[in-house]
Amino acid sequence: MVATPTEVMLRSATPDDVSVLFKLIQALAEYERLPDAVTGTPEALREHLFGSRRYAEAILAEVDGQAAGFALFFYNYSTFLTKPGIYLEDLFVLPEYRQRGIGKALLTYLAQRAIAENCGRLEWSVLDWNAPAIAFYEKMGATVLPDWRICRVTGDALTLMAG
Repeated sequence: MVATPTEVMLRSATPDDVSVLFKLIQALAEYERLPDAVTGTPEALREHLFGSRRYAEAILAEVDGQAAGFALFFYNYSTFLTKPGIYLEDLFVLPEYRQRGIGKALLTYLAQRAIAENCGRLEWSVLDWNAPAIAFYEKMGATVLPDWRICRVTGDALTLMAG
């Protein structure tokens, strides 16, 4: 557990936190104007975070014992650096808890973890319309890469590609 100067507690999520994490994921989808994009279930999230094969990890941010935000991440690999990296899938702070340093605390935690684990990079994606997030990330020292685009294959297209 890590306490920040603003009385924010960061801790690794546990199986008991799955319902809270799922609600935060739904709140993130609402914020990103993608409420219908959440098609998963708390049960699947539990299996992927805490099952026999763990695909991701989550850090929960709490203020006075209440969930205020989270970061969900997993490890990737850079062939150019020949080092692992951390990919931040989601970082979200509930609107009523913003401007308290929670997002900064979550990013700082992940950066410290990346250094401690000899990772070559910490990276994530941000929606191009999310100017407040972009400004925040740049203030934290991130470079928003202008020349890279995310490629994604899902659903029927994934089945077609596999077949």
